[in-house]
Amino acid sequence: MAEEELPGVLILDIGGTHGVLENLAALLKKHFNLITMKEFLGNKEEMSKKIQSIFVFECRPTIDRELLESLPNLKVIGNSGVGVDHLDLKLISSFGVKVTNTPHAVADPTADIGMTLMLASARRLVEGNVLHFPG
Repeated sequence: MAEEELPGVLILDIGGTHGVLENLAALLKKHFNLITMKEFLGNKEEMSKKIQSIFVFECRPTIDRELLESLPNLKVIGNSGVGVDHLDLKLISSFGVKVTNTPHAVADPTADIGMTLMLASARRLVEGNVLHFPG
């Protein structure tokens, strides 16, 4: 029996300045066939049929009408951040595409930083550091 092909997911790139982090790409590869924007643009006709999802990492790739029109089998856009303000939800939903995000992904680190800042303020750590170690 032939092994079923994994669904295609469009990403900007792997690594580099704006690409998906390499360890995250390794996790995605377990469930998806990763297709970079460069691969997609190089062979739109073939790749457009394979892509069922877009993984938005650091607001990239940009989701616009042209991209949505070129992906007839697109089902979902997964955003790796908390908010979706950078996505035109009305436009995306007009194509019958769902949008997901990770709303609790940074809740614990945010709480940690908040507590750290409150403790630093209460103990006047910044002022003490400047007095003992002047620049």
